[in-house]
Amino acid sequence: MSRAVVLRASAKINLTLRVGPRREDGFHDVRTLMQSIALADTVRIHARPGPFGLFCRAPGVPADRDNLVWQAAERLWQALGRNGEPRDAHIRLEKQIPVAAGLGGGSADAAAALVGLNLVWNGRLSRRELVTLAAGLGSDVPFFLHGGTAIGLGRGDELYPVDDITRLGVVLIKPSFGVATADAYRWLDEDRKAGAASVGTGGRRHEVEVGWPTGPLTLVNDLQPAVARRHPEIDEIATALIRQGALATAMSGSGSAVYGIFAESAARRAVERLQRPDWLVLLTRTLSRREAVRRMGL
Repeated sequence: MSRAVVLRASAKINLTLRVGPRREDGFHDVRTLMQSIALADTVRIHARPGPFGLFCRAPGVPADRDNLVWQAAERLWQALGRNGEPRDAHIRLEKQIPVAAGLGGGSADAAAALVGLNLVWNGRLSRRELVTLAAGLGSDVPFFLHGGTAIGLGRGDELYPVDDITRLGVVLIKPSFGVATADAYRWLDEDRKAGAASVGTGGRRHEVEVGWPTGPLTLVNDLQPAVARRHPEIDEIATALIRQGALATAMSGSGSAVYGIFAESAARRAVERLQRPDWLVLLTRTLSRREAVRRMGL
């Protein structure tokens, strides 16, 4: 039995996010293009006799059943046919991915927990079986077991991997506030009902060459105008990224992080110029599928 596993749970950005009308079950059908990036949490899993434990120093991150990592452990334990509460493992979570930012940090951590605990507990579940468990934890958790570039349909959990895009620099800016996913979708529904305009003022450049023969990709996020209407700083960040040379910019997921796509050398220069006391500015890059799954231990 493996005694210790260390995995890097990479974040994602949404290169596109199109949102359909609200369904009767309260959810929305989406069509999204997700992309792995190098920014990552570290998930350290140790085999240890006794009750299951989770430790994390990051403020605002629960270390109990409210954390998706704990829920992943419970689901896997049950799937392995074991009785009672999960045990015989301790997880230390080292956070680098900002929370409430639309970067999928909690989902990435949960996916890493499934992979690592499957090894530590000698579970021998296939990746397909782990993906099935992941879908029950959240709509974007399965993506992190695939990595790279993938189209997500339905609630985002129906995945179709596509060709890797060109390696590009990414500058992330997380403002001082976060956005709850439920709030972002509710604001979109309210704006659509009121007939509010769907185009934000920030950004202005949205097309970027990604190395595909079909031509440039247009970045779009249907949630961004609704979030920016309540938090104008979203558009302010997008404008600042463009002024520093971003090839294109968009909000990721339900926010509040906004990213700019750059050539890698230009991204490093832009980070130095974008520093503000109330912004968390991070330099990262896109990951290929091979890089993402290797970091995840797959």
